[in-house]
Amino acid sequence: MTAYLNALGVICALGRDKQSVARKLFAGDCSGMRPESGWVLERSLPVAAVRGKLPAIPAELGAHASRNNQLLMQATRQIAEPIQRAIDTYGRERIGIVLGTSTSGIDEASRGIASYLRDQHFPEGYDYQQQELSDPANFLADWLQLRGPAYVISTACTSSARALMSARRLLDQGLCDAVLCGGVDSLCALTLRGFSALEAVSAQRCNPFSVNRSGINIGEAAVLFLMTRQADDGPAIALLGAGASSDAHHISAPDPTGRGAVQAMDKALKQAGLQPEHIGYLNLHGTATQHNDAMESLAVSSLFPAGLPCSSTKPMTGHTLGAAGALEAAFCWLSLSADNPSGLLPPHIWDGQADPALAPLNWVRPGDRLAPQPLRRLMSNSFAFGGNNVSLIIGDAP
Repeated sequence: MTAYLNALGVICALGRDKQSVARKLFAGDCSGMRPESGWVLERSLPVAAVRGKLPAIPAELGAHASRNNQLLMQATRQIAEPIQRAIDTYGRERIGIVLGTSTSGIDEASRGIASYLRDQHFPEGYDYQQQELSDPANFLADWLQLRGPAYVISTACTSSARALMSARRLLDQGLCDAVLCGGVDSLCALTLRGFSALEAVSAQRCNPFSVNRSGINIGEAAVLFLMTRQADDGPAIALLGAGASSDAHHISAPDPTGRGAVQAMDKALKQAGLQPEHIGYLNLHGTATQHNDAMESLAVSSLFPAGLPCSSTKPMTGHTLGAAGALEAAFCWLSLSADNPSGLLPPHIWDGQADPALAPLNWVRPGDRLAPQPLRRLMSNSFAFGGNNVSLIIGDAP
């Protein structure tokens, strides 16, 4: 059964709607990555933050008040009309919600606990629900008054890629007629300090697959798709295939052989009924850490020996963690959308100094376009702690 991705709402360091995000994405604009102090003690680090005011959470939903949910609210507002059409068509009880996150409202919780330790009481507005991983889905269900299944998946950096997989299963099993799916993560001190403690954060803009790469940058984003079994007006873009694996190699390091990554990509191809040569572009996980880039380049070169256009978009957006899988699937969606008639692809931004120890890949340059073909298919990879791997294939519906 085809899972159509009929609408997209997105906000990240590139912009606050899909038009502005697409414009900067295809231009390779990294201006949203800026150094900030205060996240990690005695360090200024590049972060990819969303700038400007966000919508306020309604007073009656104050228990859900968090930056995470404000980002989600901004993305949801962008597709309000398609959501309302789905409600009118299917009914509120037939629309599900599946989101990925790793932070939820943990920044508000951290500040609340710090206030309690200092003042012996929590600040006004603090609510335990803010930090629950389920809160983004609970908030969206309460705000939109939807009564279908609503839950959150939290598998670190594959969270929102898995959310798209899970949404498709809800449709396939007949439990829903439409699903709001995607991911959201907001910047927070706990995340930045945790990755800094792992010595995984770069003091400069990340430099994926370069011999000079020195780690990740952290970003924030919210992404929301409306997935249905019926195509909407305009180009029919669908989730054609998805594959997941768990090689459980190490709690934080990927399997250097790339076994689990190859397994996820191969499963996605098989589910979509495709061969490697049918994929026109691959959005790499591309974190710019030593181990991830070495593993991923090996995995990609082994599965795609003929090569294919590749890029990592993380120098433009940072690593948005629980939102990354959906955000990079959204970049594939934008590459196929009617707003990109010339078929531009997201360029690979780096210093151009290849690591001779890595298997060479075919990098997308600014201005490169997707090769014309009757049906276009794009792949996006997401890899997470614990050897958790997901690969998605987004393309023109047959």
